Amino acid sequence: MNILRASMFATLALAIGISAGRAHADESTKPSPSASAPDPSMISRDEVRRILDSNRMIDTTQGINEKIKLHINGIDQWISIRGKDRRNPILLFLHGGPASPTMPEAYTFQSPWEDYFTVVQWDQRGSGKTYGANTEAAMAPGMSVEGMTDDAAQVAQYLREHYHKQKIFLLGHSWGTILGVNLAQKHPDWFYAYISVGQVVNGRSNEAVGYNYALGRARAEGNTKAIAELESIGPYPGTAKLTPERVGVRSKWEMYYGGLAWGRKDFQFDVDAEELSPDYTRDDLHAIDKGSLFSLNHLLDALLDTDFDHTTHFGCPVLVYIGAHDYTTPHENAEKWFGNLQAPSKRLVVFADSAHMVMQEQPGRFLVHLVNDALPLAQKVGDAAPAEVTRDH
Repeated sequence: MNILRASMFATLALAIGISAGRAHADESTKPSPSASAPDPSMISRDEVRRILDSNRMIDTTQGINEKIKLHINGIDQWISIRGKDRRNPILLFLHGGPASPTMPEAYTFQSPWEDYFTVVQWDQRGSGKTYGANTEAAMAPGMSVEGMTDDAAQVAQYLREHYHKQKIFLLGHSWGTILGVNLAQKHPDWFYAYISVGQVVNGRSNEAVGYNYALGRARAEGNTKAIAELESIGPYPGTAKLTPERVGVRSKWEMYYGGLAWGRKDFQFDVDAEELSPDYTRDDLHAIDKGSLFSLNHLLDALLDTDFDHTTHFGCPVLVYIGAHDYTTPHENAEKWFGNLQAPSKRLVVFADSAHMVMQEQPGRFLVHLVNDALPLAQKVGDAAPAEVTRDH
């Protein structure tokens, strides 16, 4: 069974990303010797992982299936590269958090993407496999928006050079949109498009909107516990320091009312999926939790101080994907930001039955938009495998 982190971070699904609710089973959760014998009909975690990995096999004579360490800015950084045809364009995924890697749960939605894109999951500095591969002392100097944007630039450069691609796609989710915006601003010529999912526009505005949503829902339902906890941190965000404790209270109730995943009160579905990840070992899972705490100490202030209200001119196409019920990075802020964007082309897609976790909440519709909105930008320059042969009668 999974256990929730016992500290204040147990409910800290940040308004600008997702860093909590990810505590994983450890030795303390194993049955004692006196406990009942395990059910022999149950299969092991390793066997489940083997089955999942077999199910998503890639023929590497034509496709790519690699996990590699890149030595970037003084530390080893892990990436996963998966795609069924090397002729397809590369899509670099910048995960949220900070330090909430998407690699361990990507198997739940990514496999169909691999028919159309070579998808790269990167465990950022302080996150997951990358956290586990380095000391905190070695990682600390680059733990800033500027340092991690440079990390991302070097990953993008490696992909362009190693796979002989003039351009790639850049997808940022939640915290990853901070790095994504900065990288697209610096190197627009590297990217077919910047794909924004759960865009961070203004950290403090995000906090205010998410808080008011949660408090409004709590009052409408007469939820006295939620009202008391939320009012205890008010006025919010106010002028007091935004500590993890205060953000955690706001996040707990915004998540409870579906602002993270629509129709869900918590993040357990994602934690459960990670437990069976074919890409992560048990040690990798523990590194998520340790990396989250380490990263928040370095990045929480920068994350909350983000302000892209006037960062609206882009030199590459921009696709903005929004969950209609997102109050983790509030949808109305992202919609307003989209209205002010100036780019060679831009498109807004609002997913009606999603909040912040659009890829997992509406995976089929998300894929349709990647294929219809993004892929043609690569197809028109020949950077894609041929389409299927069709005949009409």
